[in-house]
Amino acid sequence: MTYYIHDIPGRLRIRSPALKDNDLAKREIPGLLGSFIGIESVVVNTATGSFLIRYDPSRVSGHDIMAMLTEHGYFDPREATTNDEYLRNASAKAFSMLLTLLSPLMAGE
Repeated sequence: MTYYIHDIPGRLRIRSPALKDNDLAKREIPGLLGSFIGIESVVVNTATGSFLIRYDPSRVSGHDIMAMLTEHGYFDPREATTNDEYLRNASAKAFSMLLTLLSPLMAGE
């Protein structure tokens, strides 16, 4: 499992191996983030190793939230893939597979 982040103002989704099957994290993360004014909801899913945080971007930033999670060992931004990177990599793999499938057909022309 790798780190993944999708951050749009007001909504932050993070996948972290530190959350996978970690019941302590499920209890601890909402308390950690509760110290921020502007956090609206925190949903932790230890089965998937992810959490979704809804927040008021005029009161707290996604960067501040990620810094808190990093400080407590729940996120590593150096290892994280963004949504854009994930889509770019998936598209490149799909294109490569398509070329592999089509090359025998194109060679027969």
